Amino acid sequence: MGSIAGHQASDPAEASGLLVEPTFVADVNVGRLAKWLRIMGYDTLMPDDTDDGELIRVALREGRVILTRDVGIVKRRVVRLGQLKAILIADDHLAGQIKQLGHDLRLEGPRRFSRCIRCNELLQRISREEAAPQVPEFVLGTQQEFMACPSCCRVYWKGTHWANMTRELAKLEEEERG
Repeated sequence: MGSIAGHQASDPAEASGLLVEPTFVADVNVGRLAKWLRIMGYDTLMPDDTDDGELIRVALREGRVILTRDVGIVKRRVVRLGQLKAILIADDHLAGQIKQLGHDLRLEGPRRFSRCIRCNELLQRISREEAAPQVPEFVLGTQQEFMACPSCCRVYWKGTHWANMTRELAKLEEEERG
């Protein structure tokens, strides 16, 4: 099992026992985990090839939890003193990583499929007419609901990728319980 470093209940909501939805910044060494946290609806930044110092600055500035496999980050003074929460991800495999976060943070999975997998923005519902120029004709003819990213303009719908990800999430949840 990995560990949470630098965790102190300094947030009044957290100290009172209220669940606070965590936000994350993921090191490049846990990129797949970051993608799946976005699929699960968690606000998860994943800077490209950022050095450890910048990762820490982003986490401090935005109140994010660092997810990493880098022991050096969790040994940093700012983490040891409890000024920053960092989670050392122990497992190589996604299922174990999700299980660890579920255990360490009591993740509930806020809003599945509510964030762009590419850029982390919250998705917005769009009409079929708005989606039409960006999706294949077959998709337009078979789907009724569409979501789009306001930043990168990627369009999402409940097609085969959605079904595959839903099955994968169900498997991950089953493994987490088991």
